[in-house]
Amino acid sequence: MSELFVQGIVVFVLAAFVGFEVISKVPQTLHTPLMSGANAISGITIVGAILASAFADGAAATILALLAVVFATINVVGGFLVTDRMLEMFKRKPAKKE
Repeated sequence: MSELFVQGIVVFVLAAFVGFEVISKVPQTLHTPLMSGANAISGITIVGAILASAFADGAAATILALLAVVFATINVVGGFLVTDRMLEMFKRKPAKKE
């Protein structure tokens, strides 16, 4: 295995561990708003996926890059939808006139 590949695996494992530790410390009442907001602003993932597709060599890399763009887009759109739905819960409903 190349040294660059091993470094990438180490960074991935450390990021997964730190992410798990940070998220596990968040109270349940804040988990959904935090995650929906994070998903909504994680558009940088789409930029990274597009860059990966630009430098893809071969069919397998191109397919994986396309899947990354699709899944990142689903993540961002889902984050916006969940955030919008949560914000709707806090809007005042118009008073009924008799």
